[in-house]
Amino acid sequence: MINGKTVMAFIPARGGSKGIPRKNIAMAAGKPLLAWTIEAARGSRYIDRLILTSDDETIIGVAREWGCEAPFVRPAELARDDTPGMDMVMHTVHNMPAYDYILQLQPTSPLRTSEDIDLALELTESRGAAACVSVTKLAASPHWMYAVDERQRMSPLLERNKLLPRQSLPDTYTLNGAICLAERKWLLQSRTFMGEETIAYVMPRERSVDIDAPIDLVVFEALIAARDKPVPAERGN
Repeated sequence: MINGKTVMAFIPARGGSKGIPRKNIAMAAGKPLLAWTIEAARGSRYIDRLILTSDDETIIGVAREWGCEAPFVRPAELARDDTPGMDMVMHTVHNMPAYDYILQLQPTSPLRTSEDIDLALELTESRGAAACVSVTKLAASPHWMYAVDERQRMSPLLERNKLLPRQSLPDTYTLNGAICLAERKWLLQSRTFMGEETIAYVMPRERSVDIDAPIDLVVFEALIAARDKPVPAERGN
């Protein structure tokens, strides 16, 4: 609870996965991928209830082993590749009691921390915002990106002032999927986390890895190894 408002967090984890078979429970740095998000959520100071929404009994079992509640099984028609994500969100919200805030934490963002969750909630409360999503700064500006057609001809995605140096271009950000937060009433009315009232919670690139392909697991495990590497003690003179 934050400022008297209740918070319900849910983790969406369907069984189907093409890039990485059984992705949500694939082993990642010593534990199922899903477990990293469960631990971050359980470490939050503000989350009142944490649940899983899944169509897969094995995933549900793993979630429960790591301390995440799974109060229902998601219908198969809400777990297909072409299922609109908001249909799953609405099913989750309608099948739970009325909490003030609804927080989606995708399991493919394992480097999001408990502090990220709490800071996003605090930012939303302090700004009086209806919704908040996590973003990360792009390494390359879209002003320097191109489309390539079937004849390998390039065309810029955006018009830009060619006289401006690269350093003068505005910073740009992309959704990283780690945190999607909204007031329940607003979410039910708007049916989206993205609207004119949505604000951004900025996360660094090193915590914005999204696990979609096998190479992403390699990057994730390398970041965990670097984070947990002991710092050598300084030698005395």
